Amino acid sequence: MSIERAREYLKQFGVEGRILEFTVSSATVELAAEALHTAPERIAKTLSFQAGEDVILIVCAGDAKIDNAKYKAEFHTKAKMLPGNEVEEKTGHAVGGVCPFGIREGVKVYLDESLKRFETVFPACGNASSAIEVSLEELERFAAPQGWVDVCRISEA
Repeated sequence: MSIERAREYLKQFGVEGRILEFTVSSATVELAAEALHTAPERIAKTLSFQAGEDVILIVCAGDAKIDNAKYKAEFHTKAKMLPGNEVEEKTGHAVGGVCPFGIREGVKVYLDESLKRFETVFPACGNASSAIEVSLEELERFAAPQGWVDVCRISEA
């Protein structure tokens, strides 16, 4: 199970006990916010893309959407999300539980500037009914990203 991959990975930081597991789905931003009793924008969703030969994950705020022009300027290619049936094979986590913890080797992680509005955020932990609350400093340490990018825009409600 991919939650076990995430749990095993997070052990090195001593935070595996902070993983929250729910009896309800947290597979979407709205469901995760409901399960966590928090604002949807504080959900740190992880989007998976194919960029040439690379698989990249972009962790962004729950109310953020990829801005195609910004994405192309950053990665020099058109934004192409992984097809749902390839996500688990290529990232190590299934749709609804994709996170930057315990991912397949070679997958590159980027953190989007849209997260910087918050002290803490809630990324998933490998399955569609889990999350962990982390500070941005912890997210940066645990996710070991390539860096911060600005490839999203905030959705208007």
